[in-house]
Amino acid sequence: MELSDIARRYDGFVLDLDGCVYVGGEATPGAPEAIRALREAGKGVVFATNDPRHVVEDYVRRLWGVGVRASTSDVVTVGAATQHLLAETRSGETAFVIGTAAMCRHVADAGLEVVNGTDVASRAAVVVVGGTDDLCYDDLRHATLSLRSGAAFVAAGRDSTYPMPDGLWPGTGAIVVALEYASDRTAEVVGKPEPGLIRTAVDRLGAGCVLVVGDRLDADVTAAHAAGLDAALVLTGATTREEGERALEGATGDAPRPLAVAESLADLVTCAGPSDPSRS
Repeated sequence: MELSDIARRYDGFVLDLDGCVYVGGEATPGAPEAIRALREAGKGVVFATNDPRHVVEDYVRRLWGVGVRASTSDVVTVGAATQHLLAETRSGETAFVIGTAAMCRHVADAGLEVVNGTDVASRAAVVVVGGTDDLCYDDLRHATLSLRSGAAFVAAGRDSTYPMPDGLWPGTGAIVVALEYASDRTAEVVGKPEPGLIRTAVDRLGAGCVLVVGDRLDADVTAAHAAGLDAALVLTGATTREEGERALEGATGDAPRPLAVAESLADLVTCAGPSDPSRS
């Protein structure tokens, strides 16, 4: 499979997962073949996800499940990035966690005492927020009380939604905004749109020119630009065609402009994809 003009320009690619490589349990059209073509052409590929609900081994299994070969060194997760931040800055403190068992594990592995389900859940020193499918009012209550008492406020990301086969589901950002509103506080965000996750992925790739590919202007493209990298949008996830066209025209206010917008990852990086606008 021949690479597109855009793909040939870059030595490495940082690929988002949800909405770019897969949606739910299914690969986006042509994604496994496109990734294989990149690798066969000698291009480096690393995956970077803002989804904090699972550990890295889960993402490796999911990639294999949709036909993409991967190892743990190929995947950079916001959960691991959150663990690293907490280990560096909050080890030994108590934490109330809104998130999955995977996020609780990351927080505990960072050296914090997770106080969920205890008498001091409303008096934690740190509130950590990740996406979860199992949110209850008591979680918001304990977190709000801790935050209003001065707890540090750490969030895995700000994605308002994430794509699933039946549409967009509420993401980590939906929970974060509810807590910010209730506590009159602003969360420190670890993942995209902050550049740290992208920079870690670039470190995995090594030297060379890197393109970031994702489905969100407010997360993937913004994080790439913050890291000083080019970015491209695909329309298999959270961004509509109209939104993509407006972004390409620079008509999205202060949001950074993507290098290209394509129907899918396969359309972007193979010869059927868009030509390089800088060569037209």
